[in-house]
Amino acid sequence: MTGALITAAVDGSSLSNPGPAGWAWYVDDGCWAAGGWPSATNNRGELMGLLALLRATASAGLAARPLRVLADSQYVINSVTTWMPGWKRRGWRKGDGKPVLNSDLMRALDEALAGRPVTFEWVKGHAGHPLNEAADEHARAAATAYQAGTTPASGPGFDGVTGAETAVAARTFGPVPPAQSSLF
Repeated sequence: MTGALITAAVDGSSLSNPGPAGWAWYVDDGCWAAGGWPSATNNRGELMGLLALLRATASAGLAARPLRVLADSQYVINSVTTWMPGWKRRGWRKGDGKPVLNSDLMRALDEALAGRPVTFEWVKGHAGHPLNEAADEHARAAATAYQAGTTPASGPGFDGVTGAETAVAARTFGPVPPAQSSLF
């Protein structure tokens, strides 16, 4: 591991689950990004916040630096730290044989996490944690912008990778695929 630890919060928001949705990652007021879609689930927003953070740090040449990710989503943390190895062994299927939900994002996260020094820490949502609250605020603002039919603020980004570039790359992962319309 080279370089100082990067600590960032990730979050997602969906106004009617599924509905106008947003995602965000946040390091500080000068280093964050957000985006979203006209319709997606909260879980897709949560996962996309993490994926966007991983891609932004990699694009900024910071993939070797240790990354501490704060998330209020047990779904995100368990997906990437506990469940993913089994899903991969079973061909991206759950223990019951059904396809893994949000598998497009899960596969992209698996690729983005490969070889990265990343640790995860659960933080209680809406409990005053400054980084989590800021990520939540930006994710909700993105969802609200999509609800209003406006373009969300994309943020300054990370070390030369703008928030707008991160948001454009994230649009690949849009609404819930029809076969995966469950909230989980």
